Amino acid sequence: MVLVQQMIVLFVMIGIGFVCGKKKFITNEFARNLSWLVVNVATPAMILAAGMNEESAIRGSDLAFAFLLTGFVYAFLIAVSFVLLPLVRVPSEDKSVYRVMTIFTNIGFMGLPILQAAYGDEAVLYGSLFQFPFNFLIYTYGIAALRGESAFKGGLKFSKFLNAGIISCLISLTIYIAHIPMPSFIVSSARSLGSVAAPLSMMVIGQSLTQIDLKEMLSDVRLWLFSLIKLTIVPAIGIFLLGLFVRDKMLLQVCFIMLATPIASMCAMLPQQYGGNYKLAAKGVALSTLLSVVTIPLVSFFFFSC
Repeated sequence: MVLVQQMIVLFVMIGIGFVCGKKKFITNEFARNLSWLVVNVATPAMILAAGMNEESAIRGSDLAFAFLLTGFVYAFLIAVSFVLLPLVRVPSEDKSVYRVMTIFTNIGFMGLPILQAAYGDEAVLYGSLFQFPFNFLIYTYGIAALRGESAFKGGLKFSKFLNAGIISCLISLTIYIAHIPMPSFIVSSARSLGSVAAPLSMMVIGQSLTQIDLKEMLSDVRLWLFSLIKLTIVPAIGIFLLGLFVRDKMLLQVCFIMLATPIASMCAMLPQQYGGNYKLAAKGVALSTLLSVVTIPLVSFFFFSC
């Protein structure tokens, strides 16, 4: 019930962003500035605040196990992409975009805010670990998939996937594991800044929907089928498999949110630079975002309330 209520709240925020976008109160340039604030200020602050939570009972071994699970989750999603694309009969020219949309979910703009709102700081601490494989894979495997070449062609450029999210995650884990005492004003500042991550990110998502041809998006049957499978069947199978050896309900819920969140906005940005059907990716991000408001609480209720 808590997750349902939080998804309704997030949907309201998306609606407000959409209306503000339509009325030009949030312009494209303003939305880009808000995105920068979410990615580089609000979300890192939320991650740091999670590491400063002295009441958390998570042990170092739990975090290590959770980090291993992030690798399993992404390996699972990569494997799913090779099954799902033939299943929905994706044309060869669009396979690279659909593959990227299958693997990368919106952990920053939706995943972490949902975890914070529904489950609290401990869930955010677990969820922040997903940023490591996400950034590594999207700048290697993701770009390679769009280009149709080796993931490590030209070597690795660590500067590309070492960003504010990763740095804040490293600092947060260091503070938490080493039990470093932090001044109360820093803790309060981090929590206050982190609290704006959800409303700002949802309003940016709402504004982005004004850039999409909704009729064209809603009439794409293949994209509907793909999105529904990705948002319901894929996380259901993933959580079933994880549930065979994971007994920590909180950790399972975190993994579920990371599997069930919609397509990452980066999936729409990368085709612009590295090739691929940008309009298809943008429609996929928009449609999956709208559907996730219903699918996340629905699948969660089935697994965690029954």
